Amino acid sequence: MDEFETIRPYADAEVPTVMARLFADREFLDILARFRFPRLAGTFGWLLKPLIAQRLRSEFAGIHSVDTLQARIEMYLDRTIERATDGITYSGLDRLQQGCAYLLMANHRDIVMDPAFVNYAVFQAKLRTPRIAIGDNLLQRPFVSDLMRLNKSFIVRRSITARREKLAAYQQLSAYINHSIRNDGESIWIAQAEGRAKDGDDRTDTAILKMLHMSRKDEPFADALSALRPTPVSISYEYDPCDQAKARELYIRDTTGSYTKAPGEDDASIALGITGYKGRVHINFGTPITQVPEDPKQLAAEIDRQILCDYRLFPVHYLAYAMWDQRDPELAIPGLSELFDKEEIARAEGEWSRRLGACPSEYRPYLIKQYATPVRNQYRLKAGLPL
Repeated sequence: MDEFETIRPYADAEVPTVMARLFADREFLDILARFRFPRLAGTFGWLLKPLIAQRLRSEFAGIHSVDTLQARIEMYLDRTIERATDGITYSGLDRLQQGCAYLLMANHRDIVMDPAFVNYAVFQAKLRTPRIAIGDNLLQRPFVSDLMRLNKSFIVRRSITARREKLAAYQQLSAYINHSIRNDGESIWIAQAEGRAKDGDDRTDTAILKMLHMSRKDEPFADALSALRPTPVSISYEYDPCDQAKARELYIRDTTGSYTKAPGEDDASIALGITGYKGRVHINFGTPITQVPEDPKQLAAEIDRQILCDYRLFPVHYLAYAMWDQRDPELAIPGLSELFDKEEIARAEGEWSRRLGACPSEYRPYLIKQYATPVRNQYRLKAGLPL
């Protein structure tokens, strides 16, 4: 048996079987019907589902490999970008070499769209798309797991609580990531920390870096991680479609000490993250780190430096920072008019005002913090100050 069978993405030979299973899944077809025909799905769902299944079988007929499937999916991502953004830009792709596998470590703001945008950039540059780390907490339903594993996702088993099982799961995960890059020549996308940075404070968790070393204990940390070519990736959204929900969660955590997700909350976040308005989006691929320090904390600091300094700050970030009660008096932040033209500032002021107005007053400080924190972090690093 394949030692990674329970967590790995699906192989080309498995694609037709998995797709046939998906197109027969009643829950999957029901969600598609409600998404595509919200007004008709309730009354005529019994009629819509077989029609949707037939359309999918026709549209995806003849697809027998993951690469071909991703090429077909690109068309749908093009539509999402057109409808939900004001354009997407990329930088640093020239730092990635054809035929070379990398450990792409990114800041994390959106469950689905972060790796989707990275995939899109790499695909457009005619490079191999990475395999994507995804937590099993998001794969509660079989069809979701099938969808993600078809699209080169592998499973991070976060729901395990028993210490021995958790250790074994991390050992397997470490071995898979190392095998993927070193043996298969396939890049990996993984978030720099578990979960989205809901407060806008992007920091690398050293526990993830130590996990990567777990299966290579016979090598020094620096040598083992250097072989993975860690490459920081900075993902910047002008506007976060889930910003209000994140502000609410942060407020509840702060005032009660905990937060329990409602049933279907992750599904709603995924749907809103895909379809909600994002403004402009920028993805920067940093410089691969070839000289890895022996101390995981120093490696985390270098990843953070690249991610935070290459984060694209939009006018809304400066507007939020100007309102933030935790502004840093040590920092000299330029005025908006020094950085952006009047028209761009006016558009941002209108959208920011709308978002503030839609946010309950008790949540508002948390909304402001999400957009203001990247300004503080970037300017502190540029000034040579500690984070």
